[in-house]
Amino acid sequence: MATIKAAILGFGTVGQGIYHILNEKREELKNKLGIELEVAKILVTDASRERVPGTAHLMTTSMEEVLAESGMQVVFEAIVNEEPAYSYLKRAVEHKCHVITANKVMFAKRGLELQDLAKANGVFVGFEATTAGGVPVIKTMKNILLVNDVSRIQGVLNGTCNYILTKMRAEGWSFDTALKEAQSLGYAEADPYNDISGQDAFKKLMILSALAFGEQPDWADVDVIGIDSISASQVREACEKGLRYRHVAEVEKLTNGKIVAKVGPQLVDKEHPLYPVDDVFNAVALETNYIGTLTLVGPGAGMYPTASVMVEDYAEIIGKRAGFVVTI
Repeated sequence: MATIKAAILGFGTVGQGIYHILNEKREELKNKLGIELEVAKILVTDASRERVPGTAHLMTTSMEEVLAESGMQVVFEAIVNEEPAYSYLKRAVEHKCHVITANKVMFAKRGLELQDLAKANGVFVGFEATTAGGVPVIKTMKNILLVNDVSRIQGVLNGTCNYILTKMRAEGWSFDTALKEAQSLGYAEADPYNDISGQDAFKKLMILSALAFGEQPDWADVDVIGIDSISASQVREACEKGLRYRHVAEVEKLTNGKIVAKVGPQLVDKEHPLYPVDDVFNAVALETNYIGTLTLVGPGAGMYPTASVMVEDYAEIIGKRAGFVVTI
Protein backbone atom coordinates (compact mmCIF):
# COMPACT_ATOMS: atom_id res chain seq x y z
CA MET A 1 0.00 0.00 0.00
CA ALA A 2 1.32 3.44 -0.96
CA THR A 3 2.28 5.85 1.80
CA ILE A 4 2.11 9.61 1.45
CA LYS A 5 3.52 12.07 3.93
CA ALA A 6 1.83 15.15 5.33
CA ALA A 7 2.95 18.17 7.30
CA ILE A 8 0.98 20.33 9.70
CA LEU A 9 1.98 23.99 9.80
CA GLY A 10 0.99 25.48 13.14
CA PHE A 11 0.14 23.30 16.12
CA GLY A 12 -2.39 25.27 18.11
CA THR A 13 -6.02 24.29 18.57
CA VAL A 14 -6.78 23.51 14.92
CA GLY A 15 -3.42 21.93 14.15
CA GLN A 16 -3.76 19.58 17.09
CA GLY A 17 -7.31 18.76 15.99
CA ILE A 18 -6.02 17.74 12.55
CA TYR A 19 -3.40 15.48 14.15
CA HIS A 20 -5.95 13.78 16.42
CA ILE A 21 -8.49 13.18 13.63
CA LEU A 22 -5.86 11.81 11.24
CA ASN A 23 -4.77 9.35 13.93
CA GLU A 24 -8.30 8.38 14.97
CA LYS A 25 -9.45 7.95 11.36
CA ARG A 26 -6.21 6.39 10.12
CA GLU A 27 -7.58 2.91 9.40
CA GLU A 28 -10.84 4.21 7.96
CA LEU A 29 -9.05 6.61 5.63
CA LYS A 30 -6.61 3.87 4.62
CA ASN A 31 -9.46 1.50 3.75
CA LYS A 32 -11.39 4.12 1.76
CA LEU A 33 -8.48 5.74 -0.02
CA GLY A 34 -6.15 2.77 -0.36
CA ILE A 35 -3.35 5.02 0.86
CA GLU A 36 -1.51 5.23 4.15
CA LEU A 37 -1.15 8.79 5.45
CA GLU A 38 1.76 9.61 7.72
CA VAL A 39 2.17 12.92 9.54
CA ALA A 40 5.90 13.35 9.03
CA LYS A 41 6.52 16.94 10.13
CA ILE A 42 4.87 19.54 12.36
CA LEU A 43 6.07 23.13 11.90
CA VAL A 44 6.09 25.22 15.09
CA THR A 45 7.80 28.33 16.38
CA ASP A 46 9.15 26.52 19.45
CA ALA A 47 10.11 22.88 18.99
CA SER A 48 11.20 22.46 22.60
CA ARG A 49 7.61 22.28 23.89
CA GLU A 50 5.68 19.09 23.15
CA ARG A 51 2.00 20.02 22.77
CA VAL A 52 0.72 16.48 22.19
CA PRO A 53 2.44 13.44 23.71
CA GLY A 54 4.47 11.49 21.19
CA THR A 55 4.97 14.35 18.71
CA ALA A 56 8.33 15.76 19.83
CA HIS A 57 10.23 13.91 17.09
CA LEU A 58 7.92 15.39 14.42
CA MET A 59 8.36 19.04 15.36
CA THR A 60 10.58 21.45 13.49
CA THR A 61 10.97 25.21 13.18
CA SER A 62 12.24 24.98 9.59
CA MET A 63 10.05 25.01 6.47
CA GLU A 64 13.12 23.85 4.55
CA GLU A 65 13.16 20.70 6.68
CA VAL A 66 9.45 20.15 5.98
CA LEU A 67 9.91 20.32 2.22
CA ALA A 68 13.11 18.25 2.32
CA GLU A 69 11.19 15.29 3.77
CA SER A 70 11.09 12.55 1.14
CA GLY A 71 7.55 11.78 -0.05
CA MET A 72 5.95 14.98 1.27
CA GLN A 73 2.73 15.48 -0.68
CA VAL A 74 0.16 17.22 1.55
CA VAL A 75 0.50 20.32 3.73
CA PHE A 76 -2.16 21.31 6.27
CA GLU A 77 -1.83 24.98 7.25
CA ALA A 78 -3.31 26.33 10.49
CA ILE A 79 -1.34 29.52 11.04
CA VAL A 80 -3.10 32.75 12.02
CA ASN A 81 -1.78 35.64 9.90
CA GLU A 82 -1.12 36.26 6.20
CA GLU A 83 2.61 35.79 6.63
CA PRO A 84 4.51 33.58 6.87
CA ALA A 85 1.52 31.38 5.92
CA TYR A 86 1.28 32.50 2.29
CA SER A 87 5.02 32.20 1.68
CA TYR A 88 5.02 28.70 3.19
CA LEU A 89 2.09 27.55 1.06
CA LYS A 90 3.53 29.11 -2.09
CA ARG A 91 6.73 27.14 -1.54
CA ALA A 92 4.75 23.97 -0.81
CA VAL A 93 2.75 24.34 -4.04
CA GLU A 94 5.93 24.94 -6.04
CA HIS A 95 7.23 21.75 -4.40
CA LYS A 96 4.19 19.95 -5.92
CA CYS A 97 2.38 19.54 -2.58
CA HIS A 98 -1.38 19.77 -2.19
CA VAL A 99 -2.22 22.41 0.42
CA ILE A 100 -5.17 22.66 2.79
CA THR A 101 -5.71 25.85 4.75
CA ALA A 102 -7.90 27.28 7.50
CA ASN A 103 -6.32 30.73 7.22
CA LYS A 104 -9.11 33.17 6.28
CA VAL A 105 -6.91 36.27 6.65
CA MET A 106 -4.38 34.97 4.14
CA PHE A 107 -6.87 33.32 1.80
CA ALA A 108 -9.18 36.32 1.53
CA LYS A 109 -6.29 38.33 0.15
CA ARG A 110 -4.17 35.73 -1.65
CA GLY A 111 -6.57 32.86 -2.34
CA LEU A 112 -7.11 33.43 -6.07
CA GLU A 113 -3.38 33.84 -6.57
CA LEU A 114 -2.64 30.65 -4.64
CA GLN A 115 -5.22 28.67 -6.62
CA ASP A 116 -3.77 29.87 -9.93
CA LEU A 117 -0.31 28.81 -8.79
CA ALA A 118 -1.63 25.40 -7.69
CA LYS A 119 -3.30 24.86 -11.06
CA ALA A 120 -0.05 25.66 -12.84
CA ASN A 121 1.74 23.10 -10.68
CA GLY A 122 -0.88 20.35 -11.00
CA VAL A 123 -1.92 20.31 -7.34
CA PHE A 124 -5.07 21.19 -5.39
CA VAL A 125 -5.94 23.77 -2.74
CA GLY A 126 -8.48 22.89 -0.04
CA PHE A 127 -10.00 25.88 1.75
CA GLU A 128 -13.30 24.68 3.22
CA ALA A 129 -12.12 25.54 6.74
CA THR A 130 -11.52 29.22 5.94
CA THR A 131 -15.23 30.01 6.06
CA ALA A 132 -17.92 29.02 8.58
CA GLY A 133 -15.92 26.30 10.34
CA GLY A 134 -17.77 22.99 10.14
CA VAL A 135 -20.45 24.20 7.72
CA PRO A 136 -19.70 22.70 4.25
CA VAL A 137 -20.25 25.97 2.41
CA ILE A 138 -17.33 25.78 -0.02
CA LYS A 139 -17.95 22.27 -1.38
CA THR A 140 -21.70 22.95 -1.55
CA MET A 141 -21.13 26.15 -3.52
CA LYS A 142 -18.69 24.43 -5.86
CA ASN A 143 -21.34 21.83 -6.68
CA ILE A 144 -24.14 24.39 -7.03
CA LEU A 145 -22.03 26.58 -9.32
CA LEU A 146 -21.67 23.76 -11.82
CA VAL A 147 -25.25 24.48 -12.91
CA ASN A 148 -26.59 27.43 -10.93
CA ASP A 149 -25.62 31.07 -10.80
CA VAL A 150 -25.43 32.59 -7.32
CA SER A 151 -26.72 36.16 -7.27
CA ARG A 152 -26.53 36.95 -3.57
CA ILE A 153 -24.99 35.57 -0.37
CA GLN A 154 -26.04 36.48 3.16
CA GLY A 155 -24.32 34.93 6.12
CA VAL A 156 -23.88 34.84 9.86
CA LEU A 157 -20.16 34.20 9.62
CA ASN A 158 -18.90 34.92 13.13
CA GLY A 159 -19.99 32.72 16.00
CA THR A 160 -18.77 35.14 18.66
CA CYS A 161 -21.01 37.95 17.42
CA ASN A 162 -23.95 35.60 17.08
CA TYR A 163 -23.45 34.26 20.61
CA ILE A 164 -23.33 37.80 22.05
CA LEU A 165 -26.47 38.92 20.22
CA THR A 166 -28.27 35.73 21.25
CA LYS A 167 -27.48 36.23 24.94
CA MET A 168 -28.43 39.90 24.81
CA ARG A 169 -31.83 38.87 23.49
CA ALA A 170 -32.49 35.64 25.40
CA GLU A 171 -30.94 36.63 28.76
CA GLY A 172 -31.24 40.41 28.67
CA TRP A 173 -27.49 40.80 29.14
CA SER A 174 -25.53 43.89 28.20
CA PHE A 175 -23.00 43.70 25.38
CA ASP A 176 -20.09 43.75 27.87
CA THR A 177 -21.55 40.94 29.98
CA ALA A 178 -22.19 38.77 26.93
CA LEU A 179 -18.67 39.42 25.61
CA LYS A 180 -17.07 38.45 28.92
CA GLU A 181 -19.08 35.22 28.96
CA ALA A 182 -18.02 34.48 25.38
CA GLN A 183 -14.40 34.98 26.39
CA SER A 184 -14.74 32.75 29.46
CA LEU A 185 -16.17 29.97 27.26
CA GLY A 186 -13.38 30.31 24.70
CA TYR A 187 -15.66 31.64 21.95
CA ALA A 188 -13.89 35.02 21.91
CA GLU A 189 -10.20 35.84 22.14
CA ALA A 190 -8.69 37.96 24.90
CA ASP A 191 -8.53 40.65 22.20
CA PRO A 192 -11.93 40.27 20.50
CA TYR A 193 -11.47 43.11 17.99
CA ASN A 194 -11.52 41.03 14.80
CA ASP A 195 -14.75 39.33 15.86
CA ILE A 196 -16.82 42.21 17.23
CA SER A 197 -15.60 44.76 14.66
CA GLY A 198 -16.78 42.65 11.74
CA GLN A 199 -13.31 42.11 10.26
CA ASP A 200 -13.45 38.33 10.70
CA ALA A 201 -16.81 38.10 8.91
CA PHE A 202 -15.55 40.47 6.19
CA LYS A 203 -12.57 38.24 5.33
CA LYS A 204 -14.81 35.17 5.11
CA LEU A 205 -17.25 37.09 2.90
CA MET A 206 -14.46 38.02 0.49
CA ILE A 207 -13.57 34.32 0.14
CA LEU A 208 -17.19 33.51 -0.70
CA SER A 209 -17.33 36.40 -3.18
CA ALA A 210 -14.25 35.14 -5.00
CA LEU A 211 -15.75 31.65 -5.22
CA ALA A 212 -19.25 32.73 -6.30
CA PHE A 213 -18.32 35.51 -8.71
CA GLY A 214 -14.67 34.97 -9.53
CA GLU A 215 -13.86 38.37 -8.05
CA GLN A 216 -14.19 40.55 -4.98
CA PRO A 217 -15.45 44.09 -4.57
CA ASP A 218 -12.88 46.77 -3.86
CA TRP A 219 -12.24 46.26 -0.13
CA ALA A 220 -12.22 50.02 0.44
CA ASP A 221 -15.81 50.24 -0.85
CA VAL A 222 -17.21 47.72 1.66
CA ASP A 223 -18.83 49.11 4.81
CA VAL A 224 -17.79 46.94 7.76
CA ILE A 225 -19.67 47.66 11.00
CA GLY A 226 -19.37 45.72 14.24
CA ILE A 227 -21.85 44.98 17.01
CA ASP A 228 -20.31 46.85 19.96
CA SER A 229 -22.67 49.82 19.58
CA ILE A 230 -25.84 47.71 19.99
CA SER A 231 -27.46 48.22 23.40
CA ALA A 232 -29.58 45.83 25.47
CA SER A 233 -32.53 48.22 25.11
CA GLN A 234 -32.26 48.13 21.29
CA VAL A 235 -32.26 44.34 21.35
CA ARG A 236 -35.27 44.31 23.70
CA GLU A 237 -37.24 46.75 21.54
CA ALA A 238 -36.51 44.67 18.42
CA CYS A 239 -37.63 41.51 20.21
CA GLU A 240 -40.92 43.15 21.19
CA LYS A 241 -41.53 43.79 17.49
CA GLY A 242 -40.77 40.18 16.57
CA LEU A 243 -37.37 41.07 15.14
CA ARG A 244 -33.88 39.86 15.90
CA TYR A 245 -30.46 41.43 15.44
CA ARG A 246 -28.11 39.41 13.29
CA HIS A 247 -24.59 40.38 12.28
CA VAL A 248 -24.92 39.83 8.53
CA ALA A 249 -22.19 39.66 5.91
CA GLU A 250 -23.71 40.17 2.47
CA VAL A 251 -22.39 40.23 -1.09
CA GLU A 252 -24.40 40.57 -4.29
CA LYS A 253 -23.82 40.73 -8.02
CA LEU A 254 -26.00 43.46 -9.50
CA THR A 255 -27.63 43.21 -12.92
CA ASN A 256 -24.93 45.50 -14.34
CA GLY A 257 -22.28 43.03 -13.16
CA LYS A 258 -20.98 45.13 -10.28
CA ILE A 259 -20.15 43.28 -7.04
CA VAL A 260 -21.30 45.07 -3.87
CA ALA A 261 -20.91 43.99 -0.26
CA LYS A 262 -21.52 45.11 3.30
CA VAL A 263 -21.06 43.75 6.81
CA GLY A 264 -23.04 44.90 9.82
CA PRO A 265 -25.98 44.41 12.17
CA GLN A 266 -29.37 43.88 10.56
CA LEU A 267 -32.86 43.38 11.93
CA VAL A 268 -34.47 40.25 10.50
CA ASP A 269 -38.00 38.88 10.84
CA LYS A 270 -39.31 35.31 11.09
CA GLU A 271 -39.40 34.96 7.31
CA HIS A 272 -35.66 35.60 6.98
CA PRO A 273 -33.47 32.47 6.63
CA LEU A 274 -31.03 33.75 9.29
CA TYR A 275 -33.73 34.41 11.93
CA PRO A 276 -33.51 31.03 13.76
CA VAL A 277 -29.69 30.85 13.83
CA ASP A 278 -28.63 31.26 17.47
CA ASP A 279 -25.61 30.89 19.76
CA VAL A 280 -22.23 30.16 18.13
CA PHE A 281 -23.76 28.71 14.98
CA ASN A 282 -22.92 30.07 11.55
CA ALA A 283 -25.24 30.13 8.56
CA VAL A 284 -25.00 30.99 4.88
CA ALA A 285 -28.02 31.69 2.65
CA LEU A 286 -27.34 31.39 -1.08
CA GLU A 287 -29.76 32.88 -3.62
CA THR A 288 -29.58 30.91 -6.88
CA ASN A 289 -31.40 30.99 -10.19
CA TYR A 290 -32.61 27.36 -10.24
CA ILE A 291 -32.65 26.08 -6.64
CA GLY A 292 -33.91 29.29 -5.10
CA THR A 293 -32.60 30.14 -1.64
CA LEU A 294 -30.52 27.47 0.08
CA THR A 295 -29.47 27.91 3.73
CA LEU A 296 -26.64 25.98 5.40
CA VAL A 297 -26.31 26.02 9.20
CA GLY A 298 -23.74 24.49 11.54
CA PRO A 299 -21.00 25.06 14.13
CA GLY A 300 -18.76 27.91 13.09
CA ALA A 301 -15.54 27.25 14.97
CA GLY A 302 -13.62 25.01 17.32
CA MET A 303 -10.92 22.36 17.20
CA TYR A 304 -12.88 19.52 15.68
CA PRO A 305 -15.41 21.26 13.38
CA THR A 306 -12.58 23.14 11.66
CA ALA A 307 -10.08 20.28 11.68
CA SER A 308 -12.64 17.78 10.39
CA VAL A 309 -13.41 19.75 7.24
CA MET A 310 -9.67 20.05 6.59
CA VAL A 311 -9.34 16.27 6.72
CA GLU A 312 -12.40 16.03 4.43
CA ASP A 313 -10.58 18.32 2.00
CA TYR A 314 -7.64 15.92 2.13
CA ALA A 315 -9.90 12.93 1.38
CA GLU A 316 -11.52 14.81 -1.51
CA ILE A 317 -8.16 15.79 -2.99
CA ILE A 318 -6.72 12.28 -2.77
CA GLY A 319 -9.99 10.91 -4.16
CA LYS A 320 -9.71 13.22 -7.16
CA ARG A 321 -6.15 12.10 -7.78
CA ALA A 322 -7.25 8.48 -7.63
CA GLY A 323 -10.32 9.13 -9.81
CA PHE A 324 -13.06 8.35 -7.29
CA VAL A 325 -15.29 10.14 -4.77
CA VAL A 326 -14.73 9.70 -1.04
CA THR A 327 -17.13 10.49 1.78
CA ILE A 328 -16.15 10.26 5.43
